[in-house]
Amino acid sequence: MRYYSTNNRSSYVNFETAVKKGLPDDNGLYMPETITPLNLNFYNSLPELTLAEIGKVVLVQFVGDEIPEKELEQLITDAFSFETPLTKLSADTFALELFHGPTLAFKDVGARFMARVLSYFNQQHADRVTVLVATSGDTGSAVANGFLGVKNVDVCILYPKGKVSEFQEKQMTTLGRNIHAIEVDGTFDDCQRLVKTAFLDKNLTRTLGLTSANSINVARLLPQSIYYFYAYGQLAKIGKPVVFSVPSGNYGNLTAGLIAKKMGLPIHHFITACNANNIVPHYLQTGHYEPKQSVSTIANAMDVGDPSNYARMRDLFDDNLSAFQSAITGYSFTDDETLQAIKGIYKKTGYIADPHGAVGYLGLEWYQIKHKVTGVFLETAHPIKFKEVVEPELGLTLDIPESLQAFLAKDKKVSTCPADYDSFKEVLNKMLD
Repeated sequence: MRYYSTNNRSSYVNFETAVKKGLPDDNGLYMPETITPLNLNFYNSLPELTLAEIGKVVLVQFVGDEIPEKELEQLITDAFSFETPLTKLSADTFALELFHGPTLAFKDVGARFMARVLSYFNQQHADRVTVLVATSGDTGSAVANGFLGVKNVDVCILYPKGKVSEFQEKQMTTLGRNIHAIEVDGTFDDCQRLVKTAFLDKNLTRTLGLTSANSINVARLLPQSIYYFYAYGQLAKIGKPVVFSVPSGNYGNLTAGLIAKKMGLPIHHFITACNANNIVPHYLQTGHYEPKQSVSTIANAMDVGDPSNYARMRDLFDDNLSAFQSAITGYSFTDDETLQAIKGIYKKTGYIADPHGAVGYLGLEWYQIKHKVTGVFLETAHPIKFKEVVEPELGLTLDIPESLQAFLAKDKKVSTCPADYDSFKEVLNKMLD
């Protein structure tokens, strides 16, 4: 499989290069040259397949022969060793629970696959690699867990000061070993800008062997398409069109769904459900893409004012607004509306949603007012990771899973820096010296 940049369709690299570089030199994003529909027998068998079994069929075309079949199958089996259950809330509403991995967030799916892919390539060439990642919450912890102890790989995680939850922060700042955390005095957009600037710094990239673990990296993005296949397989016999409501920030999750649809998965429609950072819904409504400074909300993983994967969505739709609008409907919701949704979902169904899942639920609820469809909203994180929001709203105390209790007892180890590149570069070099 060859990959091109969204800024240049005439220059190609292989899968290994796309994974290791993370970003093309022209600051675009890598896209697979072709996305091939899967055969009908595979779709007929979806209801009986596990997440890992689906992954072995879906991902092979994107890896090609760069990882031998047996090694790739073992890698996928190891990465997707947890469930992504579909929970029924009503006759036409389902929650796809993506928080049953080791860090209790959907980012585990992509991060565990990428860590194993990069480890495989490093074993072949013994290269030293530095994974540089910006996070607004759960990406950091998932990447840290996925890469912990991986030979010849250092991980540096940038996160905005005071804008992640206690659990999220503890999960990425207490591991030590090859995991390093940098607290940036700014927003997630500042963190993302620093990462992108670092990748354009050819001397730094060469010296440290930089690659990214955000959804800008194809090895993080592509595995996320798998759970759309899994969820659809559980609903295929219902008979109504199936729509997915995706809580959206940097838009990797939605882009993965669009890729699944391009592979032939008959998803009827997508909903992008946002908090106050409504860049893409605004584009869908007006035709104008207008990035802006991100706004802090209680659904902090979606606090993104200039979503990277918009470039991939634009590429998938050939920059055609009408094609965008026919496939995706966008909504945005306030913190007050999100809190009311958390309370309303619990009162109506007994289900406890985190703020991001609640936003996804709201988007689906609005869409179903005018459309008779079976709807799935993505529940992207365990509600305990947002206990500061959920517990007061519902008037209850959530049990803390053992996996999180262990982090709370550990001391935070973190470097700090302002949101300018020279300061960040100095901290990064000192950290990895």
